[in-house]
Parts: sequence; structure tokens; C-alpha cells
Amino acid sequence: MTTILERNNVTFSGAGRDVLMFGHGYGGDQTIWHAVAPSFEWDYRIVLFDYVGAGRSDRSAFDPERYKSLRGYALDIIDICHEFGLEKINFVGHSVSGMIGALAAIMEPGLFANLIMIDPSPCYLNQNDYQGGFSRDEVDQLLNLMESDFKGWSTHMAPIIAANPDKPHVAAEFAACLERNDPRIAQHFARVTFLSDYRDDLPRLGTRTLILQTQEDIMVGVHIGEYIQRTVANSNFVLLDAKGHLPHLSAPELVIQEIEKFLQ
Repeated sequence: MTTILERNNVTFSGAGRDVLMFGHGYGGDQTIWHAVAPSFEWDYRIVLFDYVGAGRSDRSAFDPERYKSLRGYALDIIDICHEFGLEKINFVGHSVSGMIGALAAIMEPGLFANLIMIDPSPCYLNQNDYQGGFSRDEVDQLLNLMESDFKGWSTHMAPIIAANPDKPHVAAEFAACLERNDPRIAQHFARVTFLSDYRDDLPRLGTRTLILQTQEDIMVGVHIGEYIQRTVANSNFVLLDAKGHLPHLSAPELVIQEIEKFLQ
């Protein structure tokens, strides 16, 4: 039987008592936090992990039924908390992990003290008067390309998503993470992510929340972060002086600064 430690490649560091858990976004893994997480090791117990199919997770643990929605990934976070006796955690989630963390906090609010979302979106599809950023045809084309040539899609999309041509290491690191993903599981995760709609869940989120949003993000427009802030009662919104979808790589000092300010 795969243990939770093995399933999600859970790692610990830090000297503090309060827990700070980082959840990576689509295509990433826990290594993508290398420029942010170490800054908190003196004050927090740092918890990093990989979603099933990413990084050094146990890919044999993938269950398409469990992971048919983001709630399956939220259950993984809850499993980690229960397994290691983690309570009142501060959860930092990038991109889709922001919504996964929100779902986990809705399911078991007592486990969470604070939630920090970086470039999150509850719905990527344009729906009536809601502009998620993509039409259904655009999403279908994206998914079809991934399924026909995942490596080619990754190579093409990494610099577009990174959006910092003057910082080529950002795209390079993201591309390297994508290459470590299991293509079959990554394609499934992409379909679950881009076709999801959790707007109706947001009003149920009672955890104190910070939304960090970048400018010129091809994946998530600024208006999405503002929408989440309006919908989640106990939330703050900060527009970072940064661009692209990966500020924890392109502008880690700003991310660290805002997380510290919020948690203090």
C-alpha cells in the first residue's frame, strides 16, 4: 500500500511551530517553491508536496475516479494534514492550487488558519457575463494539442505562461517541471482544471484569504482576482508589480513580502 508520504512525496523543513504549506500549480511540482519557501524556515514548519502525477509523487496512486474533480486533490491536502497531525495551517496555493486549497478549507475549515492564493481562478471558461478568459473551443483546442503532443505543447507554452523574456530561467524552470509530469495524468489534470467551475463554492469559504494577482497574465486576468475578492467575504486583494503567471519564480521577493505582511 502506498503511504500518503510516498503518494504525495511530502517533505518537511523549518524550525517553527506554525505550519506553512505550499501547493504547486498545474504543470509544476514542489521544487518550484525554491525561491520562496526557504525564507520562512526560521518561523514556520514548511510542508511541500507533489500532486499525484507531478514531481516525485507515486504515479501508481493515480485514480481517475478520485481525481475526476479538484475535490479529489483537496482530499489529498486533508489527508496530509490528518496523517501528520497538522492543524491551523497557512496554505499557499499557486494557480489551480489556490482553488484546491479553497475547496479543502471549505470541506474542513478547522484545519486552516489562512489561505493565500496566487493567480487563482474558479472558472477558466467564458460563461454568459463571466469572462474566464477562454472560450470552450479554445480550451478544446488546448486539450487536443496536449493529448496529441504533450512535449511540444510544453515547449511552446512555457515561455508564454512565464511571460518574462528578460528572465529566461522562469520559462526554463517551468518547462523542466512540465517534463517531470506524467503526460497521461497531466492531460487528465488539465481537463479537470480548465473545464471546472467553482464559482458557487467561493461564498462558502470562511477562511481568511489573500489573493495575489499579477499583471499581464495570459492564464488569469486581473478581473478574476477582483471577482474572487468580491465573492469571498474575509479576503484581501493585492495586485503585484509583476507580470506573467509564475511570480514565485519571476518576482519571489514580492511574493515573500506580501505573504509575510499578511501572516503578521
